[in-house]
Amino acid sequence: MTKPHIEFLAIDIDSGWEVPPGYPEGIQQKVLTSDLDETNQTGSRTRLLRFDPGEYTTKPFVHDHWEEVYLISGDLIVGNDENGDGGESFQAPTYACRPPGAFHGPFKSTKGCVLYEVHYFDQAVTKE
Repeated sequence: MTKPHIEFLAIDIDSGWEVPPGYPEGIQQKVLTSDLDETNQTGSRTRLLRFDPGEYTTKPFVHDHWEEVYLISGDLIVGNDENGDGGESFQAPTYACRPPGAFHGPFKSTKGCVLYEVHYFDQAVTKE
């Protein structure tokens, strides 16, 4: 399946949110479009990710795809411990680009935030 051509579709920002697998309830995603296949390492996904105020993750993330993240609104703390303490705070607007295999996080938001994320596999790299 390939991603569809979408020409300025109105987004209902109040519905369609879901908790991504492995995340706490106070963090939700809204997938805008996706043909990401992590098993076969193909495709891409574009999503919004939001944190409720005070919500945090407890372990670093690492994945096999590229990840580009734009902090649209709010604050994001990177590198907190498993109790949500510590880390480096960033305010919107900020941007991150992470290659496959990069450890990142855990994450926390004190006041809540919204992120725009693009995840994709580099098709020029073949699996060995």
